Amino acid sequence: MQRTAVTIAALVLLLSGGGAPAIPNPQPGVQATSFSSQIEALSEPGGYFDTDNLISNERSYLEVLPDLRRHGVSGGAYLGVGPDQNFTYIAAVKPAVAFIVDIRRDNMLLHLLFKALFESSRTRVEYLAQLMGRAVPTDLETWRNAPLERIVTHVENAPLDGKSIGALRKRIDEGIGRYGVTLSSEDRATIERFHRRFIDAGLGLRFQSTGRPVQTHYPTYRELLLEKDPDGQSGNYLASEASFQFIKDLQQRDLVIPVVGDLSGPRAVGAVAAHLAARKERVSAFYTSNVEFYLFNSGRFPAFVNNLAKLPRAPKSVIIRSFFQRYAWPGGGSASRLQPVGDLLDGYEKGRFRYYSELMDGAAR
Repeated sequence: MQRTAVTIAALVLLLSGGGAPAIPNPQPGVQATSFSSQIEALSEPGGYFDTDNLISNERSYLEVLPDLRRHGVSGGAYLGVGPDQNFTYIAAVKPAVAFIVDIRRDNMLLHLLFKALFESSRTRVEYLAQLMGRAVPTDLETWRNAPLERIVTHVENAPLDGKSIGALRKRIDEGIGRYGVTLSSEDRATIERFHRRFIDAGLGLRFQSTGRPVQTHYPTYRELLLEKDPDGQSGNYLASEASFQFIKDLQQRDLVIPVVGDLSGPRAVGAVAAHLAARKERVSAFYTSNVEFYLFNSGRFPAFVNNLAKLPRAPKSVIIRSFFQRYAWPGGGSASRLQPVGDLLDGYEKGRFRYYSELMDGAAR
């Protein structure tokens, strides 16, 4: 069974508790915000899975970009699971609002780190340099139209400076503190640990499972950044300044909302559905990775379908999913495909999708 960084968003067997979570009282000196209130109102109790979830291991993640363009999937609301792979799909779809739903509270903490980095970075070269704890170029304007390869080379060759990293960590912590999210000392230590992993490993960072050695067949962060889509285009969200600035704008307007929740659980997806209905927004794209593999194995796929049906959707709404190993084509590794949401719901009702392998037949190619 292939493990993937984003599958932990819906590994339902590990979800603890049920029903609506209690909203904790703000810590002394922490001012609740609309952003933090939304996180609390939409979230379920968190769970655990034995991966770090810092980056994806789906080398195939750009395979769907031409199909997203061809099907005209754009605007509306975006839902996704896992780490920063979502930003590439958000940049492609350009939604009005995005929700990142993950069963682990740690993923919400990771997205607070990303949010703070977006807000403190004027350009994508500054963002990537700060994520990796490397020196930021002084002439930022000359980098706005730089190819991603040049940015990657700069970050790879830029020196580490312990004093500068300390100042960077202080700025990031202060930024996160302004979001009003109630965080324990352990939460703050987790955020720092995540950032230090990026800094220590640099662009050679790979997805890793707890207690297992790093798997060298997983792509490095550098490889994910520089991957090409089937049309030969650089599709990562850091490949163009316009894509970076689009996500930065959403982040600054608190419109990328990390939610702690199980895709087949009792609250989170339904709460997002009610929130979208109140906003009069419809889902355009829902990135599920290969979570359905785990949902089928745990007997929770029907609950996921029921939650999916609650979401207001557009006629062109799609699921973005990935398959691994024997389920992937042309064989091995991962494969990423689209399926219209309506086709999945209608097909399930008619008995077409009773086994995980049948989802491959429903995926658009």
